[in-house]
Amino acid sequence: MQKGYWVVRVSVKNTENYPDYLAAAKPAFEKYGARFVVRGGRYLAKEGVARDRNVVVEFADYDTAIACYHSPEYAAARSIRQANADADFLIVEGA
Repeated sequence: MQKGYWVVRVSVKNTENYPDYLAAAKPAFEKYGARFVVRGGRYLAKEGVARDRNVVVEFADYDTAIACYHSPEYAAARSIRQANADADFLIVEGA
């Protein structure tokens, strides 16, 4: 079975409140078995427009990645993220 991934590029607008997102998202990440493959770190933008942070989260499969995003556990966290950051958010199936 192919893994599912969240590929998220984030520009945080309010660094003071952004940790609230991470705390609120933790129950969803635990419930859906999220594993952070990339969480920030150095990057080199070779083409296109970059954001400040890059995150890749791995899930057991594509459907689980989608379920986590739409879960009640993640809903409140998503609202906090959207209020405090701009993001490009993709859910993709692995190779």
